[in-house]
Amino acid sequence: MEEILRLEGISFCYEEERKALNNLSVSLYGSEKVAVIGNNGAGKSTFFLCCNGVRKFNDGKLFLRGKEIGDSKKERSLLRQTVGLVFQDPDSQIIAGTVESEISFGPMNLKLTKEAVRKQVDDAIANMELEAFRNRAPHYLSGGEKKRVSIADILAMNPQLLLFDEPAESLDPDNKRLFEQNLDILSKKGLGIIIATHDMDFVWRWADRVLVLHKGGLAADAKPEGVFSDEVLLDACGLVQPVLFQVGKICDMEPLPRTVSDIHKLRL
Repeated sequence: MEEILRLEGISFCYEEERKALNNLSVSLYGSEKVAVIGNNGAGKSTFFLCCNGVRKFNDGKLFLRGKEIGDSKKERSLLRQTVGLVFQDPDSQIIAGTVESEISFGPMNLKLTKEAVRKQVDDAIANMELEAFRNRAPHYLSGGEKKRVSIADILAMNPQLLLFDEPAESLDPDNKRLFEQNLDILSKKGLGIIIATHDMDFVWRWADRVLVLHKGGLAADAKPEGVFSDEVLLDACGLVQPVLFQVGKICDMEPLPRTVSDIHKLRL
């Protein structure tokens, strides 16, 4: 897989005596599914803001496809185009009067041709199944619909990495299911997807790789089974094992089930 983003020794302070990120180094690649976990205050949201260039870190270096990103407007614009960030609250991201104009805002600011903007907007609307909402006011949509608009906002920029900060926090079960389906579609298109979440069951069934943040540092970077098998790590970071992971261990299942359907298959 191609390395898209690399952070080396990143530190960030909101206050002089409190480091939100502390000497954090990690690489992110295209076409991978990564979960970022940790208790409240571990640094997950700050990590995302630094990855996307919203926050300027105090120490360290950031590389986009091997090239260090500096403070120039051009470099920061390229970073935000390549690394898209979907915020937890869609209302904090949505600004336009219609769904179509909202999704058009980003591409239009890239100084693309009208034809290129139209194609990227149409593709994003199609990917998020928003055609019926094209001329609707986004602020009057449901929570799940707003979430799809906020994702389409970023997709229209043609990013290579998508960062989601607690994306399913306010979604009902049906919209959570639809969201996970959309994640699978985006992953198959080759996007790297990185999700910060407290939902360990989701992490277990979805992620290929898990980053564990603790007190602003990287406590672990491993496959899900490696992370959830390390009880010392989980206890130190205030995390718990997923339910199906525990069931699989208790029942001595091999391989460990990721979904309920996996349990049915193992019983056959």
